[in-house]
Amino acid sequence: MANKVIYAIYEDPEELKGAARKLITAGVQVRDVFSPFPIHGIDPIIGLKRTRLGIVSFMFGMMGLSLAVLGTYYMMIYDWPMNIGGKPNHYYYQNVTGFVPVLFEFTVLCAAHGMAITYLIRNKTLPGMPARNPDPRSTNDKFIIELRTEENTQHAPEAITAMLRETPVFEINERQC
Repeated sequence: MANKVIYAIYEDPEELKGAARKLITAGVQVRDVFSPFPIHGIDPIIGLKRTRLGIVSFMFGMMGLSLAVLGTYYMMIYDWPMNIGGKPNHYYYQNVTGFVPVLFEFTVLCAAHGMAITYLIRNKTLPGMPARNPDPRSTNDKFIIELRTEENTQHAPEAITAMLRETPVFEINERQC
């Protein structure tokens, strides 16, 4: 038996969530969900793990803060010290309050850019990367559940399709892996 990918297309996110609950209750593993916007509450239904992007964002922010501290120390204390507003210029700890806006902004800059690049790499949406979108309508107004038969060996593909037909599905497509 050849491995198949089954795509169930829905017109409403609540219909998709109901169908996903029904499939998971029947023991069918949902591989992925494609939608034009985030569907709140779908992650625990299909068993997605909690994201670690917050930790990555914190790391990018700490890297930005470290670079900002090194940069302000090198430029304003070591390389070319300047007396701006009567601030002492021989020790960094005496000047750090004047650098807080620079430190904060560079931290946010590095965290934001790092997260944007991480998001694009993780989702494989950088230019030149192959897209993994099964149907272009999922970027407009349709919601898609992806099921793979190799992950659901306890159910025949016909049984999975029959379960999907019991839900308010708009369209069902099958493709070979």
